[in-house]
Amino acid sequence: MQRIRLRYTKRGRLRFNSHRDFQRAFERALRRAEVPMAYSAGFTPHPKVSYANAAPTGTASEAEYLEIALSEARDPELLRALLDESLPEGLDVVDAVEARAPGLADRLGASVWELRLDGVPPATAEEAVRAFLAAEAVEVERQTKKGMRTFDTRGAVAALDVLPDGGDRPQAGPCAILRLVVRHLTPAVRPDDVLSGLRVAADLAPPVPAAVTRLAQGPLDPETGTVTDPLAPDRDDATALAATPQVASGTPPTAGDGTG
Repeated sequence: MQRIRLRYTKRGRLRFNSHRDFQRAFERALRRAEVPMAYSAGFTPHPKVSYANAAPTGTASEAEYLEIALSEARDPELLRALLDESLPEGLDVVDAVEARAPGLADRLGASVWELRLDGVPPATAEEAVRAFLAAEAVEVERQTKKGMRTFDTRGAVAALDVLPDGGDRPQAGPCAILRLVVRHLTPAVRPDDVLSGLRVAADLAPPVPAAVTRLAQGPLDPETGTVTDPLAPDRDDATALAATPQVASGTPPTAGDGTG
């Protein structure tokens, strides 16, 4: 059984699709692309697909990950192209590697988010960010399946900055662009929780809902504060395997054994 890890995106209007909507679309794409899936055992077999840390509904993402198990080996790049063609525009499969190292979900230790705050002057956002970062804890409440929960948003934030000049993007009016790095903790702290934390810490309340995009997720480098590629260990192992000299089958003759 071959395992393939994929990175895909949610762009444009498809950011409003729920994770269940994506699951249905992806399973249809698997059938259209005639992917030789491995199936679970039991009375209701289903294709072996593992989804990792999906972004909340309503947020765009450039870095969603999943893993599939195949009953027959396939070239990862060819498989990526077939699946990308079989999915609607906006759900784009942009990377594929063969799984060669365990623990993809464990590598997703943090996410990089971009928050676009239309109607908020950058100077106002900078004051709010300074107040948030200066606090030891910033607690907010959110309704969950288990009832109302309290989250310390400050403890989950590894970095929070206001991009200069609105991120070099043309704006029709005041607009602050925040770059946010959030550790994946339990319970999970989402970008909207951090926005609630900015309201608690500095009374920052954007006049319209923020446009939120996940730019990356993966291991968090504690020294640089950057989020690195979670598929790098699989690529490194594949490169090492390709560089290993292949030994031919059979026992090679030894010097002085009288052969030749």
